[in-house]
Amino acid sequence: MRSSVLGSVCVLLLLLREHACQGDEVTSNIAEFWTRVHQFLKPSPDALHYILTHFQWLWDVINSTFLRDVLMRVVLTVRSNLIPSPPTYNSKYGYLSWESYYNLSYYTRILPPVPEDCPTPLGVKGKAELPDPELLVERLLRRRTFRPDPQGSNLMFAFFAQHFTHQFFKTYNRMGLGFTKALAHGVDAGHVYGDNLQRQLRLRLHRDGKLKYQLVDGEMFPPTVADAPVKMSYPPGTPRNAQMAIGQEVFGLLPGLGMFATLWLREHNRVCDVLKTEHPTWGDEQLFQTARLIIIGETIRIVIEEYVQHLSGYLLQLKFDPTLLYKSNFQYGNRISLEFTQLYHWHPLMPDSFLISGDQVTYPQFLFNTSVLTHYGIEKLVDAFSRQVAGQIGGGHNINPVVTKVAVGTIKESRQLRMQSFNEYRKRFNLRPYTSFREFAANEEIARELEEFYGDIDALEFYPGLMLERTRPGSIFGESMVEMGAPFSLKGLLGNPICSPNYWKPSTFGGHVGFDIVNSATLKKLVCLNTRTCPYVAFRIPTEEASHEGGSKARTDEL
Repeated sequence: MRSSVLGSVCVLLLLLREHACQGDEVTSNIAEFWTRVHQFLKPSPDALHYILTHFQWLWDVINSTFLRDVLMRVVLTVRSNLIPSPPTYNSKYGYLSWESYYNLSYYTRILPPVPEDCPTPLGVKGKAELPDPELLVERLLRRRTFRPDPQGSNLMFAFFAQHFTHQFFKTYNRMGLGFTKALAHGVDAGHVYGDNLQRQLRLRLHRDGKLKYQLVDGEMFPPTVADAPVKMSYPPGTPRNAQMAIGQEVFGLLPGLGMFATLWLREHNRVCDVLKTEHPTWGDEQLFQTARLIIIGETIRIVIEEYVQHLSGYLLQLKFDPTLLYKSNFQYGNRISLEFTQLYHWHPLMPDSFLISGDQVTYPQFLFNTSVLTHYGIEKLVDAFSRQVAGQIGGGHNINPVVTKVAVGTIKESRQLRMQSFNEYRKRFNLRPYTSFREFAANEEIARELEEFYGDIDALEFYPGLMLERTRPGSIFGESMVEMGAPFSLKGLLGNPICSPNYWKPSTFGGHVGFDIVNSATLKKLVCLNTRTCPYVAFRIPTEEASHEGGSKARTDEL
């Protein structure tokens, strides 16, 4: 019954489309009719999300046929087309200018700033003054009781999100508002290799393409600053031999970031060994450069097929295949936008404390403590972080007090840059604007507080809107975060140069051996090919069945 209905609908649509594409014979009435049919049949974002997260029987069929590629191509093109390319505005120019396009030191922005002569901070709606950001965070965002993510996201996911995004989120306020320190606007693995050539050269071993490292109890970890003299952000007085030298200078802050830095260091050096065996005549430079391309490819595959897959909750199996876009009007290249940096402040993920190998580790014991890495080892950290649930991002009241100051700073930054309202951004991303705070919020208390703070739903700010919007049932956050965040993510990932026809071929990655590493990359391989034992590793807390698999040694042929 279901298949016959679906078949009938498809035949009808194909006949209508064929009739609508007959050139001069098509009348304006038929064209208008097709437009109306398209609009009528087009589901709302919530309806589409429901379809993508239900009907397992249907997705089992789709995922095993050519329809998976068809739908993946649609997802990529529809999402990516929402991001302007070339870019439009930046924090200095609210109109099109050469500077907005050419000056990579700026974050770009999707919407221009609110004009300075508007009667209210967000235009014409709302109160004459915006609420105090500290009070706003205290009353609406600060955690009361830890609320776990209903999707089961874990700390492995949380630290991956932070580690991955810090290669292109590098705000540089010393230059002024809206500037970035990153030389590249996308996935370049600069958090592994450094964001400039001098830093890269100091981190490299200059032999066999490898990066410098230190051995602790026979295990490979990032070198100390004493051995690789790069600037790292540690508290004053921290000895140089207690500071780990990593591509991203702030990654000494959290052992979870150091864990991923260690894994990618080991993976880079492992790939260099593979390439050296395959190409014994290659020198240090070619081995290094090719290994870096492989690491970038592995990263993008893991992000799309596991990280974004988990985040979306879709039953459609996402696929990293750059060739899907080769017949599309797709531009390679990317610019990181101010809105994307604001959107990605996901601090509610962080727990109240960290549970590692039976120990409860508090924030004072965790922060800037590289000995956590070497004491427990990578296997125990991976296993612990994969089993501890992270917090729900949306819905409010879930940011740990330790990091609420980051939320305050985010709100202040958005005001200095005169970002437009939450509803204006919803309209920009083809979402229906909210008409009231009661429609927007999940409970009466939040709606009442927002009414008191802003006075009008059209005056609600961008970042508070994303964090306070009612969450989708069983989801980590609300509609807007998904519908606005996905276009930025997919455009940035597929716009990477390695995805272009000139790059996406075996020779770029050192032949089929290197290309196979990229095309078979998984989070489990990243961990288990670079550790002595294979712990439980995933972006979701384990089911009972998965728990029994953890801790056993994985055979290479199973990976």
